Amino acid sequence: MLDPIRDWYQRNFSDPQAVILALLLITAFAVIMLLGDILAPVLVALVFAYLLDGVVGAMQRYHIPRPLAAAIVLLVFVFFCLLLLFGVLPLLSQQVTSLVRELPNMLGRGQELLARLPELYPAIFTVEQIEELIGNVRNQVGRVGQQVLSFSIASALNLFVLAIYVVLVPLIVFFALKDKHVLIAWARDFMPHKSQLAEKVWLEADTKIANYIRGKFIEILIVWLVTYITFALMELNYAVLLSFLVGISVIIPFVGAVVVTLPIAIIGYFQWGFEARLGYLLVAYQIIQILDGNVLVPLLFSEVVDLHPLAIIVSVLFFGGLWGIWGVFFAIPLAALVQAVLEAWPRQRHAGTADQAA
Repeated sequence: MLDPIRDWYQRNFSDPQAVILALLLITAFAVIMLLGDILAPVLVALVFAYLLDGVVGAMQRYHIPRPLAAAIVLLVFVFFCLLLLFGVLPLLSQQVTSLVRELPNMLGRGQELLARLPELYPAIFTVEQIEELIGNVRNQVGRVGQQVLSFSIASALNLFVLAIYVVLVPLIVFFALKDKHVLIAWARDFMPHKSQLAEKVWLEADTKIANYIRGKFIEILIVWLVTYITFALMELNYAVLLSFLVGISVIIPFVGAVVVTLPIAIIGYFQWGFEARLGYLLVAYQIIQILDGNVLVPLLFSEVVDLHPLAIIVSVLFFGGLWGIWGVFFAIPLAALVQAVLEAWPRQRHAGTADQAA
């Protein structure tokens, strides 16, 4: 009864390097799961350092010392973050507040439209169904309002945590960029001697993951900017907020663009009604999505990841369920890491298979 299990173990774990690789992966996963909240500033800083390391390396090729390059890159990055914090965030906050104030009027107009459905389509809708639907919508809106309020209160209570991030994250990013090779050499001292397989997997996944993260940030910024310009030229209300949602939606493959279509269509409808401008808006949004999927994504992510769409969807669901928005963002890089592990994993063939081959 245990023979199949023993055969499976010998086939996959007979190589000591495979055991070492498995232990390293399990240890890394356990540390993130158990100590993720405590080490959150460190993990966030390492993500940013990973993102900026390519720029530092490019500056080194122009004979700029690494410490100076790290300082310059960090200063530019901090300036960019301050620009977003004090330039874009207030606009987003204003538009969210304005939308919340306008929401009761929009709901009232929506209820009027729903109330007319039994008159227009009596064979499909009944008055009881529409009343039940309106009640469910009101309950959902009330829950969303409570969640927004609780989020704002929690944010006010977490000002101390925010201060820790503001101070610690830039410091960790600077030292991670400046002393990258020193830190890597220090970490290698703790690695087992027979860890060539783990190093091979890391080297294969490192370039893909780094390029993906940098490319995804660039994609978000480009899609956000192009969408904002398009919506602003069309004089769409809440252009900053909606374009921000469109930019963030590229994090979630396949699903994000579809989900964001609904608020764009709703706001466009309540602003213009069933007019030609609503159709122009949806066509313009669709063109942006087509250009993103068929031009920008192949340009930024050419040969970065080669994953089946089903693997991408499963990874988004799995890692998103584990780590929320960070898990969604890193779902594809983590899936690429899993793919690299599976491709490099040493396996022993069955004796019967080997004999047939001979």
